Amino acid sequence: MRAEIKRGARIRRHGRVRKKVQGTAERPRLAVYRSNRHIYAQLVDDRAARTVAAASDAGVTEGHKSDRAKRVGQQLAERAKAAGVQNAVFDRGGRLYHGRVQALAEGAREGGLRI
Repeated sequence: MRAEIKRGARIRRHGRVRKKVQGTAERPRLAVYRSNRHIYAQLVDDRAARTVAAASDAGVTEGHKSDRAKRVGQQLAERAKAAGVQNAVFDRGGRLYHGRVQALAEGAREGGLRI
C-alpha cells in the first residue's frame, strides 16, 4: 500500500513538471528514468515526438550505481554532441534531485551538455 502511494505521488509530481517542461529541436528534454537496478536517459524532442539520443547502464553490473549513472550522463552528452545538440532542459521524472539522478546530470554537464 505504501509503495502505491509513493508511486502515485511521484507520478503527480512528474505531471506537474511536464506541464511546464517541453523539449524542442534546439533544446531537447533530458528525461531520466530510474529503476531499482538501472538508470536510463534520453534526449526527447517533444514537438517532433522523437528521441534524439539515449543511453543507459543496462547490462553493466560493475561499480556503484551512482558511478554508473555518471557514466551514463557522460555517454549521453557524447551522443548529443554527435547529434548536434548542446543544450537540454532537465526532466528528473518526479524524483528528487540527488543521488543517481544528480550524478547523471553532473556527468552530462562534464561531458559538455548544458542543462
